[in-house]
Amino acid sequence: MIRRHLFLVVAAAVLGLMIVAAILRVAFAGDEGGAGGPGGGRGGPGGGRGQAVSEAVVTVRPFSDQINVLGVARGRRSVNITSNTSELITAVLFSDGQRVAAGAPLVQLQAREEDASIIQARAQLAQAQREYDRFQDLAERGIAPRVSAEDSETALETAQATLEAAEARRGDRMIRAPFAGTLGLSTVTPGTLISPGAVIATLDDTSVIRVDFPVPERYLGVLRQGLPIVATADAYGQEQFAGRIALIDTRINETTRAVTARAEFPNPGGRIRPGMLMRVGIQQGQRQTASVPEAAIQYQGQGAFVYRIAAGERGSVAQRVTVETGAVEGGFVEIISGLNANDRVVGSGLNRIQPNAPVTVAGAGDQAPAGARAAAPQAATR
Repeated sequence: MIRRHLFLVVAAAVLGLMIVAAILRVAFAGDEGGAGGPGGGRGGPGGGRGQAVSEAVVTVRPFSDQINVLGVARGRRSVNITSNTSELITAVLFSDGQRVAAGAPLVQLQAREEDASIIQARAQLAQAQREYDRFQDLAERGIAPRVSAEDSETALETAQATLEAAEARRGDRMIRAPFAGTLGLSTVTPGTLISPGAVIATLDDTSVIRVDFPVPERYLGVLRQGLPIVATADAYGQEQFAGRIALIDTRINETTRAVTARAEFPNPGGRIRPGMLMRVGIQQGQRQTASVPEAAIQYQGQGAFVYRIAAGERGSVAQRVTVETGAVEGGFVEIISGLNANDRVVGSGLNRIQPNAPVTVAGAGDQAPAGARAAAPQAATR
């Protein structure tokens, strides 16, 4: 029994010694690591190798002063082809997507009554013409009074007007293209009963595309007729289409405090389609400003900051610097204040860095402090 208790005591003592040894090992390891920690020397900044980071240099690059607005593409002329009466379609004279000239016949509507009216008007005109010729001859020979000849002339003119009216009504049964353009998709066929206002087909002149867009009134001084602009469409990525401002509205919207401008874009090949959403950029000029890559910026709340790589006592450290940012263009962020050209900043991995923590620039050797570099030659002569 005594031996058993003695064994337990010895085992407990050995376990305690092992725990104490582990604690001391951790403590000494922390002291050795502290020599490279913040604060220099033991626990000071600039010691040890630190977190490996990539480096970005603050460079001066051009940024555009640009007004960006949205607009919808429209053809130079666009219309819905409709009928002004309810009638059956007897012939469709176009195909979907066809390019047509101005005045080209598109749809023939049923016109039996109009055809009968034309036949009747022509018969009346022929009768009036015979009466006119007869009374003119009799009046010249003095057999008929002159007033009868004048009445026959009036009847002839009336018959001519009646025929022209009948032919005009017959012409309304042929629907024609009001201008040259391209027809859209249609679902009408011969035998379709068309109602007033129902769309038979769409017709668009897309040789030139117009885009109307609102511009805040504070930029009114920048706008002028003929000003070059660029636009992009989601369908074509970042491809830019060049155009110009063709017209500026005469009034400012009292509710939105914006003026409507109209831009025109040449459209060879018809790549821009009516109805497309266009992102219009109006250039105001360019400026040269300090910039850093987007990955070097960390945003927090309403502000932003970077980690500037600075020399510490035992190497490079990451200094947190609050910056004021501006435009974002081509993967770079404009730096209005907080950094100077040629400053070195951490290019990536910002979420793993603490302020004033030691860092090692990937691909570059450790930078020894000035004191260490000065002492190196003296040590070599001893």
